[in-house]
Amino acid sequence: MKPRISPSPWSKIFVRTYASHPAKARLNQPTDYSSTPLLHHSAKASLANKELPPSASKGTTSRINLFQAVNAALTHALRSDQRTLLFGEDVAFGGVFRCSMNLATEFGDHRVFNTPLSEQGIVGFAAGAAMEGMRPIAEVQFADYVFPAFDQIVNEVAKARYRAGTNEGMNCGGLVIRMPSGGVGHGGLYHTQSPESLFTHVPGLRIVVPRSPVQAKGLLLAAIACNDPVIFLEPKILYRAAVEHVPAEPYTLPLSTAEILKEGKDVTIVSYGTPLYLCQNALAAAEKDFGCSVELIDLRTVYPWDRQTVIASVNKTGRCIVVHESMVNAGVGAEVAATVQEGCFLRLEAPVQRVAGWSTHAGLAYEKFNIPDVVRIYDSIRSILEY
Repeated sequence: MKPRISPSPWSKIFVRTYASHPAKARLNQPTDYSSTPLLHHSAKASLANKELPPSASKGTTSRINLFQAVNAALTHALRSDQRTLLFGEDVAFGGVFRCSMNLATEFGDHRVFNTPLSEQGIVGFAAGAAMEGMRPIAEVQFADYVFPAFDQIVNEVAKARYRAGTNEGMNCGGLVIRMPSGGVGHGGLYHTQSPESLFTHVPGLRIVVPRSPVQAKGLLLAAIACNDPVIFLEPKILYRAAVEHVPAEPYTLPLSTAEILKEGKDVTIVSYGTPLYLCQNALAAAEKDFGCSVELIDLRTVYPWDRQTVIASVNKTGRCIVVHESMVNAGVGAEVAATVQEGCFLRLEAPVQRVAGWSTHAGLAYEKFNIPDVVRIYDSIRSILEY
């Protein structure tokens, strides 16, 4: 007989619980990315996008995930413009999330290359390259590590165009700073942060957060072509989770233009990035339970953001909820709420509500309790309807 081995007393301690959902949960179930209406599950649906140029809408699609869509955009940018450079920590090897996979092989180490472990150096070099007429794409390995480069971004990159006045060529146009952001279930203190609101206070920058592969490809190509420097935050949990049909041809999507993902008449939900999928799950349950109609808006660009679309929607519905993963204090939701209060005051049926991350650091085991979930959004819909 084989000897009987008792289970280790530590076995229960090391069971990973961060990605699980409560037993018998009705609302906080994992998002089914294979059926969510926020993704294009057929070529026909993808090519029907009215924002696509004819060259893309009449072409073909490939079913890819978000990191592959980013890779496709980077590939086209490097092929179409010799001024385009791509660099960052481990970029030549494909990057932590494989977004730059095979690019160094195709374009050589003079255009796709690794940098020292210095975010300040990465962004400082990018600013200098942009001022010399290049189109640099700098990767910060995680958004949590961007803070050493904050001085370069705020005092150099964002001010270059304003400072130049009428002097041509003295700007940082074409500079894109890419960074994975947001929670992934087990990121802890230094791999979970969403710092977009810190940059929305800075004139001269554009801050973009895509929700899907189609959006990532089109918005990234638009960012690279833009004459303003762009902070491009890629929700890391969506890199592999979000899969859809993406047009094979290159295309751009408009910056600073929100998209109405679902029309409604009773409540407007404004969000961006990963929380949009939670919003979709919550509003589907709320519409079934309460008989209401919810409008869902993706900001896409959180600065400068599309005030007109949001104001028009709230003037129609009379109620507004803003959802984001980053901390609630001085977040994007605060700016949206203030603008809605100013532009829709006489139409509001209830105070604007914010469902956001709590103002605390992200714990390793309890990250899921720190950021919005379906239940919190569902409860917000119910409370704003009953106000």
